Amino acid sequence: MTSGPGPGDPAPPFTRPGVQAGERRDFSLSEHRGSKVVIAFYPGDFTPG
Repeated sequence: MTSGPGPGDPAPPFTRPGVQAGERRDFSLSEHRGSKVVIAFYPGDFTPG
């Protein structure tokens, strides 16, 4: 079984859809290389977490 990155490991590259200033666009982690980034995972409506 493979595991994901651990604490202190770099996150793998990814691109996700999002909205900024009312406009839909894709966001890539690579756009922020060299900057500190907080990644939050939303579990979904009406779920504990």
